Amino acid sequence: MRRAFRFRLRVLAGGIALIALLLVARLYFVQVVHGAEFALRAEHQYVSSSQQLFNRGAIFFTLKDGSPISAATLATGFLIAINPETLKNPEDTFTAIAAKVPTFDHDAFLLAAAKTSDPYEVVAHHVSDDAGRAVDALNLPGVQVERERWREYPAGVGAAQSVGIIAFDNDNLLAGRLGLERYYEDILAHGGEGVFGNFFAELFANLDNVVLDARSAREGDVVTSIEPVVQKKLDQTLAQVQAQYGSKETGGIIMNPRTGEIYALDVYPSFDPNNFKSADANYFGNPLVEKRYEFGSIFKMLTMTSGLDAGVITPDTTYNDTGCIEVNKKRICNYDLKARGVIPMQEILSQSLNVGASFIATRLGHQRFHDYFTNLGLGTETGIDLPSEIHGDIHNLNSPRDVEYDTASFGQGIATTPVETIRALSALANDGKIVTPHLATGIRLSSGITKPLSWGEPVQVFKPEAAHETDQMLVKVVDTKLGGGTVKIPTMSVGAKTGTAQIAGPDGKYYANLYFHSFFGFFPASDPKFAILLYTREPQGVQYASETLTNPFINLTHFLINYYDLPPDRGVDAATQ
Repeated sequence: MRRAFRFRLRVLAGGIALIALLLVARLYFVQVVHGAEFALRAEHQYVSSSQQLFNRGAIFFTLKDGSPISAATLATGFLIAINPETLKNPEDTFTAIAAKVPTFDHDAFLLAAAKTSDPYEVVAHHVSDDAGRAVDALNLPGVQVERERWREYPAGVGAAQSVGIIAFDNDNLLAGRLGLERYYEDILAHGGEGVFGNFFAELFANLDNVVLDARSAREGDVVTSIEPVVQKKLDQTLAQVQAQYGSKETGGIIMNPRTGEIYALDVYPSFDPNNFKSADANYFGNPLVEKRYEFGSIFKMLTMTSGLDAGVITPDTTYNDTGCIEVNKKRICNYDLKARGVIPMQEILSQSLNVGASFIATRLGHQRFHDYFTNLGLGTETGIDLPSEIHGDIHNLNSPRDVEYDTASFGQGIATTPVETIRALSALANDGKIVTPHLATGIRLSSGITKPLSWGEPVQVFKPEAAHETDQMLVKVVDTKLGGGTVKIPTMSVGAKTGTAQIAGPDGKYYANLYFHSFFGFFPASDPKFAILLYTREPQGVQYASETLTNPFINLTHFLINYYDLPPDRGVDAATQ
């Protein structure tokens, strides 16, 4: 009898303790996690019970020390509305409000005031906290001041196409329309259940899987790998190239070739997402994932590594460079039409020789060439977490003609997206493996717990030995050929290659004086931490990418070395040998 009684007491005590624990946890969520939400609702200005304050998850950049920095957040202020029926003296009312809100529009206010049949007209949005309180204190008849929240993008034009915007859709719903805002709409859109909806889910969030798939995470904030200082430096670099050469478009990506984490990416021209209504809608698209280009000679790196991996060449293999060859009645020539005679493989990259790349393609044969390029993910979407991604066009590699493979060997006749291109080229900096490029690294739940995202395992395409052999060739390109050897960094091994491609017109014929310039490089070559892809379309007054993109790449390299305090991977003495 006593044993049963003690057992019931223990069950009762346990139940009371559990209830107390849950109450404490709920109190924590109300006062700490969602305290700001309730503070806003408690203000007397929030007068309409049918109106809900706009709520949405944030997007964060991440500083090199791991600290989050807002890239898309909620700003809090006021809106001003009027009841034209009860409004006293519209001109005096306008003057009183304009004294507190300098941007107040006179004509729009009078137009709203004339709608006497409408009891509610909003005359100002996004009014600052101080200005809104000042207007409310005036107690103007017919004027109503209410709490409002709206989306704000502290980085402005920085990565605008990739961060995205929110806007109303055809159903008058406010939702993500571009970039991460759109891709992660299900996670960022906080609604429906309010501040209590996920109470128990958040309370026991740490019982979930440690790693989430990018599409399975529940609502929260999106944490990205974009580093704001690096992003700003890239933006400055791209804007300078764009302005200096009057290009139609200039873009770039800085990525960790080992993980696929993107530190910075952008395209110019761009727009300010804080004022997108006045922007040119042509700039809303993201060319990094939505446009294809023929990248030119940077693809020689992939051709070289394919030949080394297949064993059809070695670094010591030589060939007779005749300057021009004829393939399927088509003429293929080096950029300067000059022959080099019998030379080794290194010169194909050092002097960017089309005839040499064609030599390797012939040794590989159609099927092997096709297989290497498709295994690198060319012609497919990368799976990056940005909307509207398209795949490259490499249908020429299904042709029975030799000429299609020869031109593809030096990056003409096939077209790929910038993100597809950096994924493939980064295999050289990752022991022959490709990874999934991505922006988001985790989802931060309302409980404060951040769940990391899984982006799959790297895929081995080249043997590590083949990738390393090409890496050494590319380091020699930088040390001896790029900028005439003047950009060599004695204490840091850097591998890189330029690309100059002709641009095809609507009829498929190439323009004689329009070029697409590209540049790919990575460092430290001994253990790559950064891969950089730059491009500029139709630069004016220059022909070769070595003229437009060498210095921007080297400047970015020096900046990253200093900013991340990368240790030297070779000594001054060794570097000069």
